[in-house]
Amino acid sequence: MSTPTETALEVLETERAGIEELIAALRDQSADLSDQFERAISIIMNAAGRTIVTGMGKSGHIARKIAATFASTGTPAVYVHPGEASHGDLGMISEDDVVIALSNSGETPELGDIIGYCGRFDIPLIGMTSGAESSLAKGSTFTLLVPKSKEACGVTKAPTTSTTQMLALGDALAVALLRQKGFSARDFHTFHPGGKLGAALKRVTDLMHHKEMPLCTPDAEFSDIVEKITEGGFGCCGVIQDKRLVGIITDGDIRRAVTGSIEALNAGKMMTENPRTIAENGLAAEALSMLSEFKITALFIVNDQKQPVGLIHVHDCLAIGVV
Repeated sequence: MSTPTETALEVLETERAGIEELIAALRDQSADLSDQFERAISIIMNAAGRTIVTGMGKSGHIARKIAATFASTGTPAVYVHPGEASHGDLGMISEDDVVIALSNSGETPELGDIIGYCGRFDIPLIGMTSGAESSLAKGSTFTLLVPKSKEACGVTKAPTTSTTQMLALGDALAVALLRQKGFSARDFHTFHPGGKLGAALKRVTDLMHHKEMPLCTPDAEFSDIVEKITEGGFGCCGVIQDKRLVGIITDGDIRRAVTGSIEALNAGKMMTENPRTIAENGLAAEALSMLSEFKITALFIVNDQKQPVGLIHVHDCLAIGVV
């Protein structure tokens, strides 16, 4: 009798084999999956309405996840339960929508009304199934034919490998769509404002300090520079000329300066030219990465004209959970 760990490894190996078979089918031009996948992407991209995802049982759970992934990556989508669709929820599907229906066998009875409805109103239907000659495949505009792979539970044939394949294919659709649309990390943040992911995708302008930034001109005297750094509390002072950031003076620069004669020192002689900065549309995660990489504690945020618009400190990133 296998140990639990041995069984787990057997399950994972079986499901991995199923994914590899799916990859092979997508690569095989003669298998038609690649062509149908490309056509599905095109019709979803050009749809005026939403993407409706549906499925029953385990396929239904996968359909819910696919709809959620679509919605969070720039493709408006919603899950419709096929049973409820037969009792009024077909009204949620408009002629501008695209429907993706999931069924391993392709013969799920509850999908019958949705298949008929799509055919009656000329609504594009994308069937995801392993049943090449099934009712779903025959009723679909495009068919994403999933290879018939061995289920991880050989005794009960419970949906395991097949649902993993459909989940992966759904992810592939979502990622292909977002790349075709040019959906960016900043767009992603619009739909994910909370948690660590949302924190990392915040713009630096959401966190910056912009009032009374520690700034001086190149001719500022040593005492004025020290006062600016002390009052600012960021351990640095920006040096501006013609409103542009041309240098930075840090606590370290001050300590090095006091080892010699300070009377003749001014900001222009002490500053580090062309300091590290971040654009005002930069992300908090980018800022923290720069702060860590260059072992500094603060960054000036600049606009297109290299004018300082704010300042962000490493603690500002850490305080909201950016990692």
